Amino acid sequence: MSKAGGDEVGADESSQQPDSEAAGGKVQSRLSAAVARVDWTKVKCPCCVSQRVEPLVLVKLREKVSPETKRWIIRLIGASQKDGGAALLAHPGEDASGDIIVVSAPRCTLLKATEELGLCKAYRTGDMEGFSYHDRDNFKDSDDMEAFLTLAERQYIVKYELDGLRAQKDLRIPGLPDSLTLQNRDNIWQKLSSAGVILDTFPLHNPNKLKDLSEAWYSGNQLAQPLDAVNEYFGNSMAFYFSFLDFYTWSLLPPAILGLSIAYFSGAVQREMVESVSGSGAADLQDPDSGPAISGHMLQAMFSMLWSTVVMELWKRRSSSLSYRWGTLHLAERFAEPRPGFHGDLGVNPVTGRVEPLFPEWQRHLRMALVSVPVVGLFLGLVVLGMLCFYWAEAQVQQLHKDWDSLLSQTFLYMPSVLHILYTNMLATVYKRVAQSLTEYENHREESAFQNHLTGKVLVFTFFNYFTVLFHIAFFKQDVPLLRKRLASLLIVTQLVNQVTEIVIPFLVDRFISAPHRSEREDDSEEDKFRNQRILPPFPGLFAEYIELLVQFGYLSLFSCVFPLTAVLLLLNNLTEIRSDAYKVCKLFRKPFSPPAANMGVWQMAFEVLSYVSVVSNCWLLLLSPRLQELCQDSGMSSTNVLVMAVMVEHVLILVKVIMAALIPDEPDWIRKKREHIEYMSMQALRQQKLEVEES
Repeated sequence: MSKAGGDEVGADESSQQPDSEAAGGKVQSRLSAAVARVDWTKVKCPCCVSQRVEPLVLVKLREKVSPETKRWIIRLIGASQKDGGAALLAHPGEDASGDIIVVSAPRCTLLKATEELGLCKAYRTGDMEGFSYHDRDNFKDSDDMEAFLTLAERQYIVKYELDGLRAQKDLRIPGLPDSLTLQNRDNIWQKLSSAGVILDTFPLHNPNKLKDLSEAWYSGNQLAQPLDAVNEYFGNSMAFYFSFLDFYTWSLLPPAILGLSIAYFSGAVQREMVESVSGSGAADLQDPDSGPAISGHMLQAMFSMLWSTVVMELWKRRSSSLSYRWGTLHLAERFAEPRPGFHGDLGVNPVTGRVEPLFPEWQRHLRMALVSVPVVGLFLGLVVLGMLCFYWAEAQVQQLHKDWDSLLSQTFLYMPSVLHILYTNMLATVYKRVAQSLTEYENHREESAFQNHLTGKVLVFTFFNYFTVLFHIAFFKQDVPLLRKRLASLLIVTQLVNQVTEIVIPFLVDRFISAPHRSEREDDSEEDKFRNQRILPPFPGLFAEYIELLVQFGYLSLFSCVFPLTAVLLLLNNLTEIRSDAYKVCKLFRKPFSPPAANMGVWQMAFEVLSYVSVVSNCWLLLLSPRLQELCQDSGMSSTNVLVMAVMVEHVLILVKVIMAALIPDEPDWIRKKREHIEYMSMQALRQQKLEVEES
């Protein structure tokens, strides 16, 4: 196997144990050396013996960790799973007293974890099948781990095995005080991290592969994204995000063309665009010349409601195709070990029969009701407080502009919007950290439950934070010109702020602060190059990226009928966003671990919910149309009848969306057949294993 970074290392059975030391002092052992006195741990399985090992993950220890503690950790990593180890390969770096451990994985450990994770791989027939370790020889490239598993999968499996380490009995860790003694079934990696023995665990970049990916991704003039290469290097989660970003960006073309057409052929819309950007007085929508503008807004509203449904249904079809291609179509639901952060009283799990920490469900619900819900409510109250301050400041600057009537006072008209946007962004940053702490406090057993509750908290706040002001203007103040002005401000200012905070500031920090400390020379050791990767900040995750897209989708589907150029501005922003996000992921952060994923998860549901909320929003905005109100008055309809009619239209449109969603299958027919075939073959393989066990 080739090593990340280009050099090769030896790991045959003649290697000495990692606790060997040279007489007379410290022996420097380079990872690039073919033969070393301090070398990788041994493997006992003959099929895992290899002359070359690929460094996958770096474990950073605190500087003053004693050599005996480091040797104990290395032995734990290399021990077989039946002996309580991780069955991985470990290298101590330069020597036994250094502060790093480099970890890799042998073939059998990778293959067994592939089955546990429920990944699908190419069978000898060419079809994707759920991988079975028992039938491993019939899968393509199962003897070549670099071809069989992606780099991201191999690195995640290392993390998966390390996170699963649990003490099989009470253990005292050599070189550490007795207060850090491991209790039976304690999560070892979590305990060592909490004690500060392990400072960090992160996957290593492969400079050659990263360079090739960068050139194919954002350095050239190509429009298509190398999604398979992104999936191979960064994993499913990252690949699904960029696939959705690409799909959503090009889906903006139809509403952008429609918006440009409405703005071009309607003089009233052109005046509204100028007024919303310039901050001057709103146009009188009752003017007789505004007829074409109103009909254009109505067309935009109807189109937005249908467009949002079609886009999400087509995305689900594309998502299922990608998950089949990347081997995650049939991820199995497993009764896995508890996540590393889970804690509780030791007991027997009534479902799995394993000895593990137990935490009563009622205590979790009590924590959610008495702590999480009030804290989330407090932050929602801060959102309302910010909105009230915005209205107060808006009234003050309008009065100031009325008194002064100067260019300076006209500039002040945008100050409340800018300050409110900055306030909401800062509040969102603080809330995200609070939501993380709250979800940790709730103590969820499964990683999926933890992520779902965390994402749910963030989504509730995000929706409230970004759309409260707009809904208040539309539903309570019923001020369409102010809504248009506010939306224009959000679209322009928010995009500028996001570009600065996400790209410019991290680039400047990296260029002038981080880069000088990680300068490398060609003759630097591999250990020093690995250490330099830790200088980069950890990747913050895809929360901010998905939230940005969700807010965009909300602006477009909920309110674009009052500002037809919304899709145009979003399209221009996203064309640069694809490259800037790719640059940020490749250059400005450490490489993240990426668990297998079959789709976008709860984010997909959030987009679908917004598409249905758009029906209510657009129907209400159509009620505010002077043209529609005039037609209703001419026909003698009362306000109550108009409202009833609007509710009926809303229900009809929701029914249309439901019918459209039903008519467009979530996955192509060939994917459905592949899924059923995978399920059938998995069932047959399980039956065959049971028969062989019974016969033996």
